[in-house]
Amino acid sequence: MATVLITGANRGIGLAYCRQLQERGDTVIAVCRTPSPELEALGVRIEAGVDVTDAAAIAELVERLDGLPIDVLIHNAGILERTSLEDLDVESLRRQFEVNAIGPLQLTRALLGNLHPGSKLILMTSRMGSIDDNTSGGSYGYRMSKVALCMAGKSLAIDLKPRGIAVALLHPGLVSTRMIDFNPQGISPEESVRGLLARIDALTLENSGSFWHANGEVLPW
Repeated sequence: MATVLITGANRGIGLAYCRQLQERGDTVIAVCRTPSPELEALGVRIEAGVDVTDAAAIAELVERLDGLPIDVLIHNAGILERTSLEDLDVESLRRQFEVNAIGPLQLTRALLGNLHPGSKLILMTSRMGSIDDNTSGGSYGYRMSKVALCMAGKSLAIDLKPRGIAVALLHPGLVSTRMIDFNPQGISPEESVRGLLARIDALTLENSGSFWHANGEVLPW
């Protein structure tokens, strides 16, 4: 049984992570800004009021955890705001960088004392953060922030390997969640998380730093 901390746990992929991890017997710490009724109904440990861009909130979370060992840290919190070239919103670009790239990095740094040899660090990214895969353009803030997250993950894999901590960058697939207006072409969060958990279970120091699709495909940078 593992202790797993998940950010952005109140809905969508984060909620599905909480549900499936609990069902298989893991201890779940659900981190979010505001818990949803669905999350509260699970009966897992909830750490609310945590904005990953807020240093004070992160410090308070670390204090509340009180040195609790974390086996798997899943950075799932993220935002998507459409930013085209014609309607470029610089504040939106900054906001997406803060949440999608800087937030996970600063939370990882804050929780290093809770991680241990054998821990796993999971960064939920997107194939929209693949430079080689970009064939449609647009979405500047989201694409750029996810590229930055991928680079952070690659560096973390190198820096944390001597500590025995493995890192994975995971793309969930096209998932029908509020973030993409419940696109009917997307798969369910439950199906996505089944694949994501398979990737997490297969993560080792030997394949640390890989960029994976939930279905097991290795994605190009």
